[in-house]
Amino acid sequence: MTDEIRLAFAHPSERAEASSQTPCDRISLRDYTVQVEIGAFQQERGHLQRVRFNVVVEVSPLGVIDDDVDRILSYDKVTEAIGIELEAERINLLETLAARVAERILLEPQAERVFVRIEKLDRGPFSLGVEIMRARNGVADAGQSHVEAPHPRVVYLSNEAVASSYLAGWIDQLSDRDAPLIICVGAAEVAAPQSQNQLAQRRIDLLAIEQNAWLLASRDRRCMVVGTRTELDWAMKNDQICIWAPSKIVLDAVDGPSASPRDAVQLAAWFAQEMDAKELLVIGADAPTCTVPIRVNDGHDKVLV
Repeated sequence: MTDEIRLAFAHPSERAEASSQTPCDRISLRDYTVQVEIGAFQQERGHLQRVRFNVVVEVSPLGVIDDDVDRILSYDKVTEAIGIELEAERINLLETLAARVAERILLEPQAERVFVRIEKLDRGPFSLGVEIMRARNGVADAGQSHVEAPHPRVVYLSNEAVASSYLAGWIDQLSDRDAPLIICVGAAEVAAPQSQNQLAQRRIDLLAIEQNAWLLASRDRRCMVVGTRTELDWAMKNDQICIWAPSKIVLDAVDGPSASPRDAVQLAAWFAQEMDAKELLVIGADAPTCTVPIRVNDGHDKVLV
């Protein structure tokens, strides 16, 4: 029991050595500390905190490497994996971050098993952390071909368009085309509560959009309100029509939108760019600024060209 307790708090390199059943080589990254916004609590939003990484990667015996850097798993691949996951989106849980870092490292052909320990250093006079182990047989085969994410068609509907008698017909036309369909809306005409606190008002305005999204979903059962990137990815691959609930993606974005939630068309344009959309179709409103191809329909035509 004493040895088990010691190993529970030992460096991941000792854990790896103690649990290894086959000869292997190991590379390690120790005490790699970055500042990042992370955490599920409200007081952690809008603030950077120090997070420390210790990573050990087990690799198959390398044999003759001839002092050739291309034959090894570079340390840079480990730090890059951390950087890529931190930049992808704002993360609430250390467990999520650890799993994503481990899975990304295991995509490297040489990696067989990886230990990841992550600790928050600024939550008190102590460190708070998680440690995980992942093995290659627990993730997708790195040799499998990469499946490209679908490029959706993002459609913004004004309130007039949502109330239009043409709505069901428009959805019929759009769902029968060559790209997954994601619908965006703004807030309803009913005034939202007002707050002097800017962050509180932002959340209120985002929730007002989501209320309108649920009203739209109640008008057409084919539409599902979706708020996370994981759900969106699943829905697009399974031909599910989505209505975007923006709160989580907007609040968790590393580089969030400059547009206010009250500028719903511009917010939809930001979302279309984030989703690498095939196009943004705006029905019943003026065209926003966007890098994605835009089409505009005034909402008075039954047939969408």
